[in-house]
Amino acid sequence: MSADDLILPAYSQPFLPSAIRELTSSGPLSGITPEWAWGGSTGKGVKVAVVDTGIEYDHPAVGGQVCGGVNIEWDETVKDKLRYERVEHPTDLAGHGTACAGIIHSIAPEAKLFSARVLGTNMNGRAYQFAAGLDWAVENGMDVVNLSLSTARQDYFAMFHALTDDAYFKNILLVSSASNFNEPSFPSLYSSVFSVASHAGRDPFTYYYNPTPPVEFGAPGIDLRVAWKDHGYVIATGNSFAAPHIAGIVTLIRAKHPELTSFQIKSVLLACAANVRRV
Repeated sequence: MSADDLILPAYSQPFLPSAIRELTSSGPLSGITPEWAWGGSTGKGVKVAVVDTGIEYDHPAVGGQVCGGVNIEWDETVKDKLRYERVEHPTDLAGHGTACAGIIHSIAPEAKLFSARVLGTNMNGRAYQFAAGLDWAVENGMDVVNLSLSTARQDYFAMFHALTDDAYFKNILLVSSASNFNEPSFPSLYSSVFSVASHAGRDPFTYYYNPTPPVEFGAPGIDLRVAWKDHGYVIATGNSFAAPHIAGIVTLIRAKHPELTSFQIKSVLLACAANVRRV
């Protein structure tokens, strides 16, 4: 995918409503800074699941922080047609999951990473595998879940809505990439998740608040050098790679301020966004 193919929100400062300017310049959010939010944090003690194509556990980009996971395969011969295989040393069938895990590790180097492999070599999978991977992450006590995948099928709206609400009420932070195309995609449309699209910057801590949801935040995702399968690296573009930047930052916040809820961490991200802090 090229940068020209992406549908990107407008992040520029003039679009910020006056109430947001007041909140963040002199109001109750004005004292929240990146230093307060995540300064000195490494993500230690936080468990992060990557629901994707798997993670190459021994890739240098993940720094030995992969602590196992699960492979979820579609199998017509078993109950519910889903076969679960717990894995101590996950592998990646395509590279995409390792790319996301590598970005998270680069931001939160002491966070523990877990792989929920629900996509295959062509980066396709069934919605029920995706849902099962998200459910596995919730039921296994993850703190943060990166979802750089989505479905556009309305048939699955209610199923994913119920799963993301369950995570929200258990104070699990779900970070979801928006579709790369001009179409609705789930779960990125839900208010219970952190919805992310791309911008063209390089600094992993420079992200933007989008005042016109459903996309809430913009992070680097264009022409990035990312980890890939077989200990490799590629140049890649897509909202898939923006989401783990936000996942990494919320991991740092969760480690430093474990008492904060998902709603409160969204407010912290708003206060620390590059286009808000410049107001």
